[in-house]
Amino acid sequence: MTRLELDAVSVEYGDTTALEDVSLSIRDGEFFTLVGPSGCGKTTTLRTIAGFEQPTTGAVRFGERDVTAVPPEDRGVGVVFQNYALFPHMTVGENVAYGLKFADPPGDVTASERVRTLLELVDMEEFADRDPASLSGGQQQRIALARALAPGPDVLLLDEPMSALDARLREHLRRQVRRVQRELSITTVYVTHDQEEALAVSDRVAVVNDGRIEQVGTPETVYREPASRFVAGFVGENNLLDGTVANVATNGTVTVAASDAEFAVAGGVPEGDAARTLAVGDHVTVSVRPAALDPAVETNRIELAIDQTAFLGERVRVDGDWRGHHVVAHLADRPDGDAVAVGFRPADARIVAVEDG
Repeated sequence: MTRLELDAVSVEYGDTTALEDVSLSIRDGEFFTLVGPSGCGKTTTLRTIAGFEQPTTGAVRFGERDVTAVPPEDRGVGVVFQNYALFPHMTVGENVAYGLKFADPPGDVTASERVRTLLELVDMEEFADRDPASLSGGQQQRIALARALAPGPDVLLLDEPMSALDARLREHLRRQVRRVQRELSITTVYVTHDQEEALAVSDRVAVVNDGRIEQVGTPETVYREPASRFVAGFVGENNLLDGTVANVATNGTVTVAASDAEFAVAGGVPEGDAARTLAVGDHVTVSVRPAALDPAVETNRIELAIDQTAFLGERVRVDGDWRGHHVVAHLADRPDGDAVAVGFRPADARIVAVEDG
């Protein structure tokens, strides 16, 4: 297994900065995901780890080894691309075996034994003699994964490997990728723009925005304790309410005045502002997840004028208006009438941005 580090890495193309001072430490055997909107720099980060992009400043290390100037073929990385990139003139087995032309298989096994083992690992052992063109998109992606793993790389890199697949197949395949990664205990960096996918498969997540890292943490931390307004708005659905600090209690509970109402918030301050102390008059943004809005909760009550409802199986999505703010609630049942009163607990709200008053 291999620890992977990016130390103050920046990548520039002329006057354009694709990555700015990115530092990451990815643990041995970790499944680490880079998530963010299109053009944010996550694929550039992956390509810099692979050696396809050269940092303008900073360093890339695999363990104690500085690989910043090492070419891709000598880094010990396996890469799975979005478009599979299988060789059409080779069979499935020949595609998997391709990397073994340049490196011996790990362990005391032959190339054919290594191919057979990997095809079994991705549940494709019966397809060794098939042409790639005869396979479905999900099957081709599994072959691409097996091919990347064949030489026994130290690091596995996956660049949006599920984006071309339908939702049901994507969910099945990501579980399979996670299972393979755990069985091999290989350090893995995964790129996706799909927040649900990032939360579902990862040990830790880095949220990327405009070439910078906004937050690194476990899926639970990133979802429940967003470190910035951007993270709160990007990772999962959220309600963001702007207000002003009206009181800070000795127990840390903050009273926020917003649209002629007051809310009690126990969420503290964002990670990046951890050293500061909130003061009366500070302008803040409060995040409240739709699932936290509940008609049975008596604190922090608001009344939504219902715009529309949608039955989603285990929940009902309610889009409503509260004093000019669009608010989304996920409720157990479809509400009666054209309005619904909901509340949220102070512990279920979090301050995600602060500006001095």
